[in-house]
Amino acid sequence: MGRYGDLEYERLAKRGFLLSLALLAVGAGGELTAATMHASLPAWEQTLLFDMEVVGTLGILLCPLVFGVVLPLTE
Repeated sequence: MGRYGDLEYERLAKRGFLLSLALLAVGAGGELTAATMHASLPAWEQTLLFDMEVVGTLGILLCPLVFGVVLPLTE
């Protein structure tokens, strides 16, 4: 048993990447849909969609790095 228990790093990296990609797609898709429909969104919705894009982008960059490289090396 490793230091962090029985974590499957490969599975965590893949699922984290895919979840982050979905988050980015929903955020960008929501903003693009509102823009093409010429709909004005309330400020909280614009903030939510923007934050989804930012968190999705960070997750795409960090999940493979953390779960695919850093944590397996610390075992």
